Amino acid sequence: MHNSVYQFLFSAFAFVVGAAVGSFLNVCIYRLPLDLSVNEPRRSFCPACKKPIPWHQNLPLISWLALRGRCANCGSKITFRYFTVELLTALLFLAIWQSFPWPVAIGYWIFVSFLIAGTFIDFEHFIIPDRVTIGGIIVGFVASVSVPELMDTDSRIAASIRSLLAAALGYMILLIVLEAGKIAFGKKRIRFDAPTPFTWKKQGDDAEFVVGSEQSLWSDHFAREKDRLLLQCDEAKIDNHTYGSVTLKFHHNGVAVEGNKFALDKVAEISGVVRELQIPREAMGRGDLKFLAAIGAFLGWRAVLFSLFAGSLLGSIVGLITLVVGKRVWSAKLPFGPYLAFGALTWMFFGSAFLRWYFNWVNP
Repeated sequence: MHNSVYQFLFSAFAFVVGAAVGSFLNVCIYRLPLDLSVNEPRRSFCPACKKPIPWHQNLPLISWLALRGRCANCGSKITFRYFTVELLTALLFLAIWQSFPWPVAIGYWIFVSFLIAGTFIDFEHFIIPDRVTIGGIIVGFVASVSVPELMDTDSRIAASIRSLLAAALGYMILLIVLEAGKIAFGKKRIRFDAPTPFTWKKQGDDAEFVVGSEQSLWSDHFAREKDRLLLQCDEAKIDNHTYGSVTLKFHHNGVAVEGNKFALDKVAEISGVVRELQIPREAMGRGDLKFLAAIGAFLGWRAVLFSLFAGSLLGSIVGLITLVVGKRVWSAKLPFGPYLAFGALTWMFFGSAFLRWYFNWVNP
């Protein structure tokens, strides 16, 4: 009887702690991509009216439901993501507490917090900030030294070595994939069915690039100094310079045309009609490399390989479904971080069962 009561109380505690941590993760998910401090201002605020939210309107899970997903001050809609993150974190904290010894569970609580923050930031912004990835690597190493069981050992020295090697493996294996993908698939050529209008307009430190109905930021197309973007145009205009049939050869901060070179920071607008577009592309962002390294620092080298395999498999399935049921667009991007996180969570809960199945299958 007493054991059942204690188990219930500790499980309830894990759920509440998870919901509270999820509330803080929502702050990170909103502020980190905007390069805002997660500490200042200390109190959460409405993204629309910026008014600080009092504590009784900022209770995890409860407040979102009570306010029906709207700001009490201005009535603006508060995205369902806030409730989702709090509930997901609470459920994962509960599942971890019920599945692992408490020292390992604490380490895994920290780990899934990094996973959730990286996943939702990647979904919304297609980036994973260094404070999540590099921070995850550092914290994963410290956690592995503090709780060697995370690395399947009782030696802190062995745990530290395994954590560092697994982080290095995670980074290097995706770096090889990235470089190989750049060589094999680093350029994408799009031929339009009909002449299509395009515009390039300066927008602060970046620029808005619109081709037909598709709109993107200029910086989205350039990951390396040597990347080039080509536009084969029926006509083009660079500020007051007009051209007929011509190829515009862009790099991240300039454009060359008919022997003339223009620095983009001195150009206000480029427009014209394009027949063919060639864009540089990356297999994935470099944040994914550090994200997989953080997974390795927490879970070890087997988790790195499994996360990459499971994430790639799920990403391929989702990509195929998107192509089949959705409209195919040349500028579409798929974040890879959430798929790596899925693989890591799957390994964390079912890795041992997977290994048993695999070895039984290989050696029946």
